[in-house]
Amino acid sequence: MIGGLAALGFDTICATPHQKAGQFLPSLDTIDEAHQLVVTQTRTSGVNVSIPLAAENMWDAVFFERFQAKRIPSYDRGSAFLVEFRPAEMPPGVLGHLFRMRTEGKLPVIAHPERYQALWTDKGLLEQMAAQCAMVVDLAAVAGYAGRRQAKVARKWLKQGVAHAVASDSHSRSDIGVAAEGMAWIRKKLGESSLHRLLADHPRRILAGQHPDRSGRLGARVGRTQNSQ
Repeated sequence: MIGGLAALGFDTICATPHQKAGQFLPSLDTIDEAHQLVVTQTRTSGVNVSIPLAAENMWDAVFFERFQAKRIPSYDRGSAFLVEFRPAEMPPGVLGHLFRMRTEGKLPVIAHPERYQALWTDKGLLEQMAAQCAMVVDLAAVAGYAGRRQAKVARKWLKQGVAHAVASDSHSRSDIGVAAEGMAWIRKKLGESSLHRLLADHPRRILAGQHPDRSGRLGARVGRTQNSQ
């Protein structure tokens, strides 16, 4: 899978194992051991990519316990962290909690926002969330594999600049072709400069803990940075 993403041009692939109460909660030691093994094997195979470690945090009781203790799993233990919600509804008081996180120097990165039904119809909620968080849509949704409504929403937000970046959300080798199709749609509809912005410039800002510039006027760089679960 890493080799396939590298072949598409990715030079940085963020490993984001799921953290979800009652389902996915491997220990940090276990994650660190697996991560180091993957890094070592990647180097040995000659694939030249960087693999920062993070996590995809479900917004649940475990997540809040970690937030209170100031130990949310984040990108390379920095200020930016990936979080997801249940698709059917947003948690109560979510904007207030996100604001608090921002005032404490954290950058919430919203995984696949195109899945969250509340954002489809509540423009105010969408705008406020995008102002506080980095919104990262899945390439699979852009390519049309996540559902008709999700594809429509993801593409619309990319055109409007609401979505700050895109991610492969790769779980297996079969996801590589899907990511390539999403990239092809962006290249065709929005242009090569937008593809670089969404896959390189903005992701690098996010990893540095900076909210992306929604104007989209950052200069394009060679190479691509990608979140991959």
